Amino acid sequence: MAIVGKKFPSVSIDAMSDMGDDLKINVFEEAVNKNSKVLLFWYPKDFTFVCPTELHAFQAALPEFEQRNTIVIGASCDTNEVHFAWLNTPKDNGGIEGVTYPILADTHRQLSGILDILDQEVNYDEEGNESFSGSNVTFRATYLIDETGKVFHESVNDMPLGRNVKEYLRLIDAYTHVQKHGEVCPANWEEGKEAMNANRDGVAEYLAAN
Repeated sequence: MAIVGKKFPSVSIDAMSDMGDDLKINVFEEAVNKNSKVLLFWYPKDFTFVCPTELHAFQAALPEFEQRNTIVIGASCDTNEVHFAWLNTPKDNGGIEGVTYPILADTHRQLSGILDILDQEVNYDEEGNESFSGSNVTFRATYLIDETGKVFHESVNDMPLGRNVKEYLRLIDAYTHVQKHGEVCPANWEEGKEAMNANRDGVAEYLAAN
């Protein structure tokens, strides 16, 4: 269920801080109340394989997100206790020690269920009895949310496929350019490159120059 262009669900979810504090975070309210963009990324499980590489990659880029007035929040269906254990596991032992942004603990699948990003399929037999298949953890879903709580990007990777953090920085730059200048950003646009007006003359001029 695509939610691009819509308000992000206003739901408060348990979360863990890097200091071991139990939190309640409402992603929509984080964006609106702090007048910030939010990057929310979901990963399947703590103590797994691709996942720690992604959490460290987002941590390494955290100063760049902060320069863009963007809050980074991680999320999975693990408990706060498991998050805290992983946060206290050294990097050279597969842990995420050093990660400082909060991590949602959507243990009851409340928000991930609304977003429909769980690896779960409902099956019915001939008598109509219900059964489930799948891991019941989230795919690698990513949401970019603006200062009004509107989603301006969403993407979902299958579990073996790690994300490119730089692409989210590029998308934030592009959206910020649209907000500031009213121009649209063509294919492969990056900060400092030419954008264009959203009309026939604008596209003609851009294509002629490129």
